[in-house]
Amino acid sequence: MTPTLHSTPNNPIPGNHTVGFFEGAGAKKIRYAIFKCDAPVAKGTVVLLQGRNESIEKYAETIGELTARGLWVATFDWRGQAGSERLLKKPRRGHVRRFCDYERDLTIFLDKIVLPDTRLPFFMLAHSMGALIALSQAPLLASRIDRLAILAPFVALGGQKFGHGTISLLAAAFSLCGLGFLPLMRDKGSLPFSENLLTSDAWRFARNKALTDTHPELALGPPTARWLHETFKAIKRITSREHLTHIRVPTIMLAPTRDLLVPHLAVENLARNFRAGHMIPIDGARHELLHEADYYRAQAMAAIEAFIPGSSADTAMTDADEPHGESVEHSAL
Repeated sequence: MTPTLHSTPNNPIPGNHTVGFFEGAGAKKIRYAIFKCDAPVAKGTVVLLQGRNESIEKYAETIGELTARGLWVATFDWRGQAGSERLLKKPRRGHVRRFCDYERDLTIFLDKIVLPDTRLPFFMLAHSMGALIALSQAPLLASRIDRLAILAPFVALGGQKFGHGTISLLAAAFSLCGLGFLPLMRDKGSLPFSENLLTSDAWRFARNKALTDTHPELALGPPTARWLHETFKAIKRITSREHLTHIRVPTIMLAPTRDLLVPHLAVENLARNFRAGHMIPIDGARHELLHEADYYRAQAMAAIEAFIPGSSADTAMTDADEPHGESVEHSAL
């Protein structure tokens, strides 16, 4: 397995990068990439954490914008998805054995790749499942990263035929019966734009779909019962007041108000008990803020740029900042 990043016509990979594998927990091969800015002196490094069923390639637009503002970007594919080693014989099943495996992979990435190979200061930008993992590790990150920006954190599951509680009970039952490797829903493949819960932008939706159509090895189907069971246990622990009071890293939470996948009320409840965090609602946006229509995405990027020192909006704009028109798939938690 050779580490490679895949470009498509509407999704070019930013240059000046390195790509490779590191050995994650349990010796799993984890694909990572570091993108450098062209400035001789970097303003710091953004550690970018994806959501479920996402890839390094999917964030090419955002990575290009951050490097244009004088920042480096360090990112990796979570175990079991995209270019990292899959965990089951059926590679489309989104699986994890233990939630702590994600946390251990992140710690190894920070220790073995980010600290020795990138530039201080360190910031973290995390979406959905990546935001859940970041929140779980946040009490240990105060001496490692300066600021944390989380987008649509996966703290509840909506938009399904059954409610969060019912799905949690089913996932636990399957896992306890030794059937955790099975998904709870049928793999329908990629959904049409009209049925997607993730974005209102048809152009970005089509761009992301073209990426997984061209490189289907990057995509996942539904999560397994074990994945759901492990993440739901993590949600219960991480949203407790006891956990949140131990987070000292200054944090902003960007919350799309029309998010059908992670109910907005759940993020509001998280913010209520999170002293180090400040919630910024993005009114009318759906789950994937960095793949949303320009009107919503620009608000998210402006908040990130204002919060992360060094990525100020007065830096020269790139072609990626030009509007596509408000019009984008199939990703993730």
